[in-house]
Amino acid sequence: MKIINYLKTFEIWSNSGLDYIIALSILVVALIAFKIFRGIILASLVNWVKQTKMSFDDTIITMISDIKFLTYFWLAFYMAVSFLNLPSVVSRIVGGLFTVFIVFEVIRIAEKMFDYIFKKYLSRSDSKVDERQTNAMSGVLRFMVRLVLWSFGSILVLSNLGVDITSLIAGLGIGGLAVALALQNVLSDLFSALSIYIDRPFQVGDFIAIGSDKGSVERIGLKTTRIRSITGEELVISNRELTDARVQNFGRLNRRRASFTLGVVYGIKSEKLKQIPGIIKGIVEKIDKTDFDRCHFKSFGNSSLNFETVFWVDSDDYTVFMNILEQVNLEIYERFAGESIEFAYPTQTLYIEK
Repeated sequence: MKIINYLKTFEIWSNSGLDYIIALSILVVALIAFKIFRGIILASLVNWVKQTKMSFDDTIITMISDIKFLTYFWLAFYMAVSFLNLPSVVSRIVGGLFTVFIVFEVIRIAEKMFDYIFKKYLSRSDSKVDERQTNAMSGVLRFMVRLVLWSFGSILVLSNLGVDITSLIAGLGIGGLAVALALQNVLSDLFSALSIYIDRPFQVGDFIAIGSDKGSVERIGLKTTRIRSITGEELVISNRELTDARVQNFGRLNRRRASFTLGVVYGIKSEKLKQIPGIIKGIVEKIDKTDFDRCHFKSFGNSSLNFETVFWVDSDDYTVFMNILEQVNLEIYERFAGESIEFAYPTQTLYIEK
């Protein structure tokens, strides 16, 4: 009792010695609790999540396991000193250090979560991924995540240290606006590159058309995209221009549609006219990788009776498509010659009055 009474009378910074003993007890108990959590509970959770089929729980447990013990110590220390009445300067320093450790761990956790989401997105994509592009984009995104988190963390630390952050935020806003205006085109291309990479309207190797330009995508950079045109030269197009334009992506074709119109002469017998759709259907259906759609007597032309034919080629290869179309055209020409069906061509008949 004498010791307790002495501790009650002993004071430093308006705290009695008993208060310091209680704070020390809180620190020790908290450290023991964290040690039990890391050594027993967390180890049991690690063994449990290994038996599950989900990968998300593995990521969460891994992030918790990677938290440094120094962070647990500062958390326990902050819990202990919160019980005491400390001078404002000391309280701000302790709060600032605690905020630094928490922000550091939050940034590490956010980076690991970003990596998990990023890899999950890539694993679900059935498209080819350029490794250089992946590394560049992931680096940019990770930098942006860290920049935002450290900005908020720095503001929190300065606020806990008693710094007036109102003018600082205003200055950062004005400075950020000036930088954004100065780098408007660069930032526009950068965000366009991120949009292309995340949304994937096309990828490396796809054959695309932008207006009158056509070619295969060779590289998607942070500012420009390189396209190899069909005539051999390299086209360098800004990413902002690509996101603003209408892009035709021929690389996503599963099959190609063939549609053509042919005309036969007036004066052909109606029986022959009725046979034409069946003749063309039989020609198309006997060729591999084709799916016949329709053939109709479409219209009366100025010098021909017009038939429209549509069929599909089950291949995304343009050469295969053209080979099949050529084969169809040749066989139509041969069958029409055998059936004495004449193709029409532009003619005019002039009647002269006597």
